[in-house]
Amino acid sequence: MGPAETCCNRDDLSPGSCLVDIDPQQIVIDEGVPAEPVAERQVLGVPRTVLVMSGTHMVNDIFGNIYAPLLPLFIPRLGLSLTAAGMIAAMIYVAGSVAQLIFGPLADRWRPKVLAVAGPIVAVTFMSLAGLATSQTMLAVILTVGCLGSAAFHPTAAAIVNRVGGARRGTAMSVHVTGGAMGNAIAPVLFAPYVQYFGLSWTPLLAIPALVLLAFILRHIPDVRLAHGQAPAGFNALRPYASPLALLWSAVVIRTVVALGFSTFLPVLMTKRGMSVTEAGLAVGAYLAAGSIGGLTGGPFADRFGPRRVIAWSLVLSVPLLFAALIVPGPLALVLLTAGGFFLGSTLPVNITYAHAIAPVATGTVSSLMLGVAWGVGGLAVPVVGMVGDAVGLQPALLLLAFLPAVAALLTTWLPERASHAA
Repeated sequence: MGPAETCCNRDDLSPGSCLVDIDPQQIVIDEGVPAEPVAERQVLGVPRTVLVMSGTHMVNDIFGNIYAPLLPLFIPRLGLSLTAAGMIAAMIYVAGSVAQLIFGPLADRWRPKVLAVAGPIVAVTFMSLAGLATSQTMLAVILTVGCLGSAAFHPTAAAIVNRVGGARRGTAMSVHVTGGAMGNAIAPVLFAPYVQYFGLSWTPLLAIPALVLLAFILRHIPDVRLAHGQAPAGFNALRPYASPLALLWSAVVIRTVVALGFSTFLPVLMTKRGMSVTEAGLAVGAYLAAGSIGGLTGGPFADRFGPRRVIAWSLVLSVPLLFAALIVPGPLALVLLTAGGFFLGSTLPVNITYAHAIAPVATGTVSSLMLGVAWGVGGLAVPVVGMVGDAVGLQPALLLLAFLPAVAALLTTWLPERASHAA
């Protein structure tokens, strides 16, 4: 990137795009960014580290999604209203969001491997204790502590994957994010039948195989440095890129509101319609699995067609599918739901790599904004969904939610078509 250019290629801007003018003296050029790590053996077309981080992401997010599949059981056991259930969800999302504001910049300045290793261990250990909760407060505390471990992992892992991804960062991030999305999809399929058969008090036993698997995977995480020398780090480094990052971040927040609202309350809606906890868990698992497949395809499509185009079209296509899934009966509803989940999930890895391309500095901090802060702010809307559900019914609340991706798609029209990595 030449000294007279902005963070994005102006040749790639569409007539409707806008980009804040940046003082060339503020732009960080390559010398402040560490060189790419030594070339690694490619496995399935990506560096081995990407698969290691993806596997860790999957295990971490299996336990990170323990709350929603078991919510139909927590509600009667702990006397939760839908509003209280949404408040607990918001509490853990916001706690994780605030923590990522600390862990992301820390990964830029310190040793990201330590955070990437310790985070999943803490998350699995504490999240598995959720079934032992005997009060709303106890449940909230257990989930919040576990969420802190997950918060240490997420921005750090995304920054590591961006660092080692090379010229195919979109594909690498898709593989990494797909691991987490598959973990989210596995969670309801695993936890709902397990707890229905053994009972809530036996959830801690599930941590044992997960920790054994992590012990094998985590030793392969490389000791990557994200920055060195006098390179700007933290939020100060992002000031030249504030305008396009703010637009993208707003779109990510809206997408997150929809994703969290559906994943939190779909099990409740389905059990109210007569499904068992296991059947609802399998249906939501199919919806989340479709999102993970969408995430796997989103990165390669973005590498080829441009991230803005992929994000906008994916969001637009998800709207009629999610809306129709809530009103049509029978198996067709599940087909529409999974299709909507596919398009909604395809945007997640693209959002992250697009943000790294717009602001090619302080990758840990950028990841914390797009993952942690966006998910935390999005999580604040979950109690609102619960309140609306208590007031007018859960189905109307989710129908309103299904229209929001169109608003997010509209915001992307002011973003640059493509952006260039400086590293």
